[in-house]
Amino acid sequence: MTLNRFLPLLIHIFSAHAFTVVHHGARLNVELAAGPTSSEGSTRRTFLEGIVGASIASTFAPKFAAAAEEELIDVYFGCGCFWHVQHEFVEAERKILGRTDEQLTARAGYAGGKAGAGVGGKVCYHNGANIADYGSLGHAEIVSMRIPPSKLEDFAVEYFRLFEDGLRPDQFGDRGTEYRNLVGIPGGAKSPYAQTLISAIKTTGDQVDLAIGKGDDKDVAKVVYIMDTATFPSFMGEQYHQFHDGFKFGENYPNSYNGLASKFAKAGEKFSSCPNGMLGVGVGGL
Repeated sequence: MTLNRFLPLLIHIFSAHAFTVVHHGARLNVELAAGPTSSEGSTRRTFLEGIVGASIASTFAPKFAAAAEEELIDVYFGCGCFWHVQHEFVEAERKILGRTDEQLTARAGYAGGKAGAGVGGKVCYHNGANIADYGSLGHAEIVSMRIPPSKLEDFAVEYFRLFEDGLRPDQFGDRGTEYRNLVGIPGGAKSPYAQTLISAIKTTGDQVDLAIGKGDDKDVAKVVYIMDTATFPSFMGEQYHQFHDGFKFGENYPNSYNGLASKFAKAGEKFSSCPNGMLGVGVGGL
């Protein structure tokens, strides 16, 4: 991977089944076969090599007002199990925006599937009743937030720092579409916010590629799908998944953090009204 691949190469989808990498080696790659990687027998061809210049970059550059004057935007980030990711973004909200506990917006949830919500408008964790199972609906675990647009790059940097050599922290544990890497922004890959993501990748060592998410996407190592939050909105997760301890052994957060879910519920926040997980509070009792 090289730094020169961070030109704003953003185009429309040419095929309903295309896996579109929006930056790679200073060019745009589109795989027209069903699978997303050449190792799976797909065919890669190169588009528009070297024709994007600074004038297009300036066209895509977002114009932001001061954070205090901005209307907040809805975004989400997915990177494996949402427990650890939520904690990291809670800390980011505090550090970047100076938010108090009452002002925190990071919530564990689900997004990225074509099916949207299930029966009764629900998206649920795995449960014995098999009601609106997020995996069956094509969703992945994510953390949603409301942030000022001018701070998106700061939050994106925090996100891409979760990766090590392009791999998410639980890459060899939680695998599959439910844990795939994805970022939801208004407008998706055709939005000026996509250029902000590319800048954040450059800042954090050029570890991953961005691809245009079509919904129900595969879990591909070192690839992060860009989702349009209008087409692929996020769905709130259950209360018992909010502000949970991390997935790693010994990753126990303080009670002041774990207790935030109850505080928000008592304040009137409506979490998902789904059945409990298979063993009461989640698969395996988690």
